[in-house]
Amino acid sequence: MQPGMKNRSETLREAIEEMIAVGKLQPGQHLDETELAKEFGVSRTPIREALIQLASMGIIEIRPRRGAIVAEIGPQKLVEMFEVMAELEAMCGRLASRRMSSAEHASLMAAHQACKAACDAREPDAYFYKNELFHDAIYDGSHNAFLTEQARSLHRRLRPYRRLQLRMRDRLANSYAEHEQVVQAIVAGDGELTAELLRDHIMIQGERFADLIASLQQLSAKSA
Repeated sequence: MQPGMKNRSETLREAIEEMIAVGKLQPGQHLDETELAKEFGVSRTPIREALIQLASMGIIEIRPRRGAIVAEIGPQKLVEMFEVMAELEAMCGRLASRRMSSAEHASLMAAHQACKAACDAREPDAYFYKNELFHDAIYDGSHNAFLTEQARSLHRRLRPYRRLQLRMRDRLANSYAEHEQVVQAIVAGDGELTAELLRDHIMIQGERFADLIASLQQLSAKSA
């Protein structure tokens, strides 16, 4: 790889990943290297490298003779991934409740307040990014680098679906209220309660799952 190519391809990877996360590129959508190269004003080589990186993360799929598409996750696998995400979050929260310093508590509370501002403004996209910072603070607070790496990896694969969730009716207010309980449990040092709260916060089941699937079907209809 030529000098500077890695940085360029990583920047492109982040940009394409963001387009997927915010719905500009939909699940199942074909990714044309030539079109992406034109859009970003680069050659196809760094685009191809960026797509390979995204494929290694499971965010896109590269299929023989069909090229790259945004990864599609079926309902059953989506449930399974959210189940694992819920357990990873619970583990992070349990450890964070024991290991977070006072300074880290302050950072968590600051992230929580930033979520409140976005919630009060009823801006789901703004809340989406503030919410990521809130959860990142908990991951870091676990002081377990391997666990944090695994949690962030799965979180990234689920970003488009978590963003869709935040667009559902009342989800912003409910999410913020759940965050409030999590913060209190972590500061109190109650590991089991923190784990239980985060598990419930992440899990999609019942109406939440039905609403998410309905939103995905609407997206598919629009892009068809």
